[in-house]
Parts: sequence; C-alpha cells; structure tokens
Amino acid sequence: MMFFGDRSNKELSEKVAQKLGMEVFYPDVHIFADGEIRIRILEDVCEKDILILKSLSIPVNDNIIEFCLTLNVLIESGCRDIFGIVPYLAYSRADHIFRSGEGVPLEVVIRMVEVNGLDKIMLVDPHSIKTPEIFSIPHLRISAIPVFAEKIRELVSNLKDVLLISPDRGGIRRIKILAEELGGVSYAVIDKDRDLETGKLKIVGIEGEVKDTCFIVDDMIAGGATMAEAIEYLDKKGVKNIYGMATHPIFAGNAVKLMQESKAQKIFVTDTISVSKEKQFEKLEILSVADLIAKAVRP
Repeated sequence: MMFFGDRSNKELSEKVAQKLGMEVFYPDVHIFADGEIRIRILEDVCEKDILILKSLSIPVNDNIIEFCLTLNVLIESGCRDIFGIVPYLAYSRADHIFRSGEGVPLEVVIRMVEVNGLDKIMLVDPHSIKTPEIFSIPHLRISAIPVFAEKIRELVSNLKDVLLISPDRGGIRRIKILAEELGGVSYAVIDKDRDLETGKLKIVGIEGEVKDTCFIVDDMIAGGATMAEAIEYLDKKGVKNIYGMATHPIFAGNAVKLMQESKAQKIFVTDTISVSKEKQFEKLEILSVADLIAKAVRP
C-alpha cells in the first residue's frame, strides 16, 4: 500500500504516515494562469493499493477538484483500490433542500469522488447524520470524541463539576456520547432559533442547570456565531470556566476575532483542517486526530 498526503494539511499527513510506519507521497500539482490545475503522480502506483488523505477545506471548491483529479490520475496510472481519508467533508451542511429552487450539494460532491475512482472512504465527525446514507461505496465514520474526553480529564480533576453543552439540538447525540465516554457526566442543550434568511441566532434558554465549568462541544466552528453566542450566554449566567471544543476549525469570516475576544478560557479544535499561522490565536489549542485515523486504518 502507498500513502498519498494532503498538500494543504501536510502536518496531519506526516503524523498519520509516521503512526502507520509508511512513507508519504504528494501529488505534483501545477496551477495554470487561468486557475486550472494539472495533477501528476510521479511514483509507480501500478497494481498498488492506495491510501490517500485529503481535507476538503477552504478553498473548498479548489480542494474538491484537486482531490477528484488526483483520484482520476491514480486510476489512469493503474492502481488497484483507493481508500480515501477525508477528515473534513465540504458541503456537509448542505444535505437536503432547505428552500424551493435549491439542490443538495452534498450529494453532488459525494458522487464526484465516487465516480472518479474512490473505493472506500473514512470521515471524521461528518456534520450530517444523513451523510453515510448518501454513499454508495463502503464508508467509515470516526469521531474526535476520545481526543476531547482526554483533554477534559486533563483539565478537570473532579468530573462532577463539569457540564457538557451542545449549542443546538443537532448535537445531542454527540454530547451524549462524550458524556458516556467521561463516565456519565452531566450535559445540557441550548435552545435557539435561527432565521434562515439572515442567519442570525437567538438563544431562548438551556435545558439543565449550569455548573462552574462548562464545555461547549460542536462539530465545527465556521463563522463562529454559534460558539460565540453560546459562550456569551454562559458568561451572563455566571459560569466561571468556559471552554469551546469543535472538531473542524473552518474559521471563516470573523470567527478568529469572535473566539479570541470571547470569554472562553480556551478554544480546542483538531487538525482535521490545517489552521494557518494567520488564523492562530492565543486562546487556541489544536489537538490531533492522527492516532485515531491511524488506528482506524490499520488492518
């Protein structure tokens, strides 16, 4: 088996390769003046099984095309099976038609990677519970929950003092699993309304009693509004120690500013997406999912 890493996330690629005891290769990518790209695989992949890691993060459309073209070149070069590790799956929030006149972009992205030769795929905390249903190829879903659980145990000596919080009802399953991982700690859900036209959030309450130490757990921080609003709400409730946790650090728009200026002690994310130096901030701590990926890949 040969392992091809992600040019946009070399740090995670190198960590996974090291844990698997494999050499990591990268596709040779040339970008033309008009934005089109040419992919070359310089290694002999004929009759080889391929493991390829690619995070479909910002710029999402460029990364999707690069991934699809790389898959195509691998197939044309005579490889056998291709197992794709996709730590972050773009368009995962667009899993159904929200309003008349829209489509389902997630289905389009999945069909693109399937038709270009992907035989099996691994995802890390996909946003939508519908995602596995859309795939027609074998798929594996892993979670960063064990990584977050380890960090919480490191920070808090008495877990009875901890309250896990989901910023919306869509994350109830995630928060329940994390609570079980920690031996049955308390958890609560924030109730909120979102205007589909403006995207603005309004928190209307929380189910459960708040505690002095709260961990807000979500699958991603995109624009940052969801996490920022939850932090502000808990601060107004008098919570002393507030931590944010999210698997995917998209950090679009003003997210970095919102997180750094929030009342949270720390914002924990994982390396499913590479965070550029420009987007790193004092309160940020990046945890790695490399070990989880390697353990799931090993036969």
